[in-house]
Amino acid sequence: MTAAVRVVDLHQRFETPGGAVHALSGVDLTVEPGAFVSLIGPSGCGKSTLLRCIADLVTPTSGEVSVGGLSAAEARRRHSYGIAFQSAGLLEWRSVQRNVELPLELHGVGRRERAERARDLLELVGLGEFASARPAQLSGGMQQRVAIARALAEEPPLLLMDEPFGALDEMTRERLQAELLAVRERTGTTVVLVTHSIAEAVFLSTQVVVMSARPGRVVRVVDVELPGRDEDAREHPAFFAAVTEVREALRGRTASGAAQPLALRGEDR
Repeated sequence: MTAAVRVVDLHQRFETPGGAVHALSGVDLTVEPGAFVSLIGPSGCGKSTLLRCIADLVTPTSGEVSVGGLSAAEARRRHSYGIAFQSAGLLEWRSVQRNVELPLELHGVGRRERAERARDLLELVGLGEFASARPAQLSGGMQQRVAIARALAEEPPLLLMDEPFGALDEMTRERLQAELLAVRERTGTTVVLVTHSIAEAVFLSTQVVVMSARPGRVVRVVDVELPGRDEDAREHPAFFAAVTEVREALRGRTASGAAQPLALRGEDR
């Protein structure tokens, strides 16, 4: 089966007025179709840069990135993924429905078809009754749901998300996490999410990819198996065990509590 995402020996350097910044070093990552993978690590470790390399928004210094067996550039041209950022980025002068229609409109989909698709997606994210509203009339959480619907408009097999819930309060964030899982269940979309929240990563993900400090590298991949993905899952021993494993990996320790070799620590790699 072709991987949804494959990253091989990825390096990323940026030239700045203060000198070169080595953002990513030797990143290898495989995301299988249907997986929900979260990227987590210290601030500045290159999580968002890695996501942007997958999306072909940043060209890697070296290494390979493929999406569904295509190069990242070809996947972008074929609209093989949707993307949602921390800011919803909605157009204030367009209605909620017309915001969702936008990518379809840009790619020549007929008016009736794109309107039907947008209405279906708004129902999927629980906003069918707000189709004619303007973004300014919605709460922050509702705006993010519109952004997710827009990202799914072209029915991409892959959804890339860069801290889409980071600016929301905890209760809204947890509600949207549950709604995202429901959308994924209905669509079968593969998801790659950047987050700073260990609890969010564990609750949502089938795998949590832990990255080192800059230059970012993958130091551990934590498989998450929960009895369910409802609110009770947040109180299950398996949830707490996975949270502990991710936290220890972020601290540079093994699951048993022993310090990892220095070679696995960010700046020493």
